[in-house]
Amino acid sequence: MSQNPDLLLPRTRPARHGWRGVLHGGEDLALTLVLGAMVLLPLAEILLRGVFRIGIANAATLVQHLVLVVGMLGAMVAVREGRLLALSSLDNSLPSGAREAARVFAAAVAMVVAGFLCYAGYEFVLAERAGGNMLAYGIPQWAVQAAMPLGFAFICLRLLTGAAQSLALRAATALLAAALAYIAVRVGADPGALVTPGLAVVFLAAALGAPVFIVLGGAALVLFTGADLPISAIPLNHYQLTVNPSLPAIPLFTLAGYFLAEGGAAQRLIRVFKALFGSFRGGAALVTVLLTGFFTSFTGASGVTILALGGLLLPLLLGVKYPERAGIGLITSGCSLGVLLPPALPLILYAIIARQPIETMFLAALLPAAVMTAMLAWLGMRRQPRDVAPIPFDRREAGAALWDAKWELAIPLVTFGGLASGYVTPTETAALTALYAFFIEVAVYRDLSLTRDVPRVMAECGLLVGGIILILGMALGFTNYLIDAQIPDQATEWVRATISSPVTFLLALNLLLLLVGAFMDIYSAIIVVTPLIVPIGLAFGIDPVHLGIIFLANMELGFLTPPVGMNLFFASYRFGKPMAEVARAVLPSLGVLALGVIVITYVPALSTWLPGLIK
Repeated sequence: MSQNPDLLLPRTRPARHGWRGVLHGGEDLALTLVLGAMVLLPLAEILLRGVFRIGIANAATLVQHLVLVVGMLGAMVAVREGRLLALSSLDNSLPSGAREAARVFAAAVAMVVAGFLCYAGYEFVLAERAGGNMLAYGIPQWAVQAAMPLGFAFICLRLLTGAAQSLALRAATALLAAALAYIAVRVGADPGALVTPGLAVVFLAAALGAPVFIVLGGAALVLFTGADLPISAIPLNHYQLTVNPSLPAIPLFTLAGYFLAEGGAAQRLIRVFKALFGSFRGGAALVTVLLTGFFTSFTGASGVTILALGGLLLPLLLGVKYPERAGIGLITSGCSLGVLLPPALPLILYAIIARQPIETMFLAALLPAAVMTAMLAWLGMRRQPRDVAPIPFDRREAGAALWDAKWELAIPLVTFGGLASGYVTPTETAALTALYAFFIEVAVYRDLSLTRDVPRVMAECGLLVGGIILILGMALGFTNYLIDAQIPDQATEWVRATISSPVTFLLALNLLLLLVGAFMDIYSAIIVVTPLIVPIGLAFGIDPVHLGIIFLANMELGFLTPPVGMNLFFASYRFGKPMAEVARAVLPSLGVLALGVIVITYVPALSTWLPGLIK
């Protein structure tokens, strides 16, 4: 799967002046304030509940609706910065003239889809306004839901301005978009006639670089129209996803990860692991595997970890004469391990879609994550040259390193302590974790400036979250169409008629999920594929929790699968190496992790034993 390498890259944005600077600054400020409110509301609820035995009216509901606002604001910023996830980068390989034509076409299709989503959102908000539902303190529900049509309207305009630099090409994009919209309306008068050409146009735009949310949203619009269903169901699905009680944990844990990644946590943790494990042969490889997995588990984006830690970890490996290609492969592969390490965002999302408790998924992932980490660490340590003398263990340095990083090493205690206490909800736990990470990086270590760095970090976090939530909402609309069309039931019947053995089914499932992980981003894959495979798994007596761990372990492989694994693009960008070289570098790790997936698949107790202890 292709991705703009800048999508997840924390960076200092160029200064903008005039009305654009005011607009962009206002968007960043709004995004920062809404994220801040998402942190403070749950914390205020904990304090009031514990001290005064009172609470904030509908606090949880308010936080859930703030997710919708963060998602749309973040998506607007992501479009503004040109940092949206795409399925293909074919346009980059075309000749100059053809490349411009391809980008105009993809942008025009994206504008049409965003425009229809804006109209669908407007219809949805009108219906909700007529219902007269209130959130709290006199705030009407429709006022927050209006973020959807407004956000899609801004996205539509920004897709136009980002289509090309020249006024002539922008005009051509606008004219083509108007023509496509007119044709869609005319052909849509006969719904059945729209499906085939509509899907063909959407998939062609996908091949030419249209963003993932446009592909999923466009396919949903075409299919809903073809089935003569109201397209307002798509923003309804998006809204229902964002106000899920568990979803606020995703942006809050991501914010904690961004504070850590942007502060000095990486250097301090490298020092700790180097002091503790540097005396072992292969200690540098072990440090790399443990640290990359840890950071990805909090940021929710392996690309962030590659970009943030790659420049620190590769010199560490080269310093012990680790082969450069093997080092790049180890860093690239280690960043995928965080998918199974709590509080990984994919674990939370799978729990939401499969309707499993988040705490259960966290417990279920611990042993499988340990297996995958141990296997990759074993490979990395074996490949470290043996003619390099290990660093003698220095008790004083180890103690100093542990003391220096004590606050960051305590973060898992904050997270798991909150979940285990039963006193705070997963969302409140995520808010506590975000506040803790903010406090130690700003007030304790002082690596981040409250006025200069914190707004930038929060805006970057909001950008990532907005891009992900936009994909999730569109993917859910597409998935609900599949459910309404009874595709999961038909798939279950077909699989049961074709495959009789659970062992064979699990093997076929792994092959399918490997392909899914290679060609789809992990978040839309969870939304689209989970409702399809859970009923089939149940038909074969496979626990949905075990199935989820199998699913996510395969997604780890998908990050690394040549030629389109997402981590390959980020590593190529970060280390300045050709894609083919990075792909060769990860092949040994890919093989070892594939064995780990087989172990996880056929030893279900790894996933079910710990959750079983608390039932």
